[in-house]
Amino acid sequence: MTRRRFIADHWTSDTATLTGDQAGHLARVLRAEPGQIFDVVAGGFLHRAEITSVSEDEVHFTLHEELESDTVLPLHLLLAIFKFDHMEWAIEKATELGVSRITPILARRTEKHLALASAKRVERWRRIALEASKQSRRTSIPEIATPQTLKATLEQEQSPARILLSETEQATTLSAALTAVHRSADYESVALAIGPEGGWTPEEMALFTSHHWTPVTLGPRILRAETAAIAAIAILSSHLL
Repeated sequence: MTRRRFIADHWTSDTATLTGDQAGHLARVLRAEPGQIFDVVAGGFLHRAEITSVSEDEVHFTLHEELESDTVLPLHLLLAIFKFDHMEWAIEKATELGVSRITPILARRTEKHLALASAKRVERWRRIALEASKQSRRTSIPEIATPQTLKATLEQEQSPARILLSETEQATTLSAALTAVHRSADYESVALAIGPEGGWTPEEMALFTSHHWTPVTLGPRILRAETAAIAAIAILSSHLL
């Protein structure tokens, strides 16, 4: 039987602690007791862990041997903010697929009420990423940044391979772009930008060009933003892992 996996809120070299909802779930729902064994991720490493004490506020573990764990996809996803229920689905699935970072982007065509409310949604997006990480048995939680303007994000981006999904690009596919990049130089990480409903504006496209992003297409169909994100991540994973 596969052991349940949790992600520690606090840890040292040989102990780990769960707090909040995770502790409450263990104490009330699973009725955990000292001596029981679970898998616990602490500091990005997976361990077999033994419970030493249980309360509804805190569950303490002793960490035992380190276990083999998954490989994080070295992908920074720039996700223009769109309808929150669809965006939450995209964050959940991107987490399950292994992305390392997600930055919500305040694009020109992001609806005004969504842009104004986005800062208050960040903690919810992080909770979704946490739960998706546990469900998919990841050993890390993707970093969910606070919403940023496109200009600020592009100025900070350091990934050697920078891929832009563009509705106006007809020739260069994502796979072809990745193959070309791989031939010219090895890359340790990739940045992928997904636009809002309605796409990027001409001004935003010019900004991408000035920061050396490669526009690509996923094919002739017009996809919803969340569908495009998942399809692109799946293609990228075949090149990066």
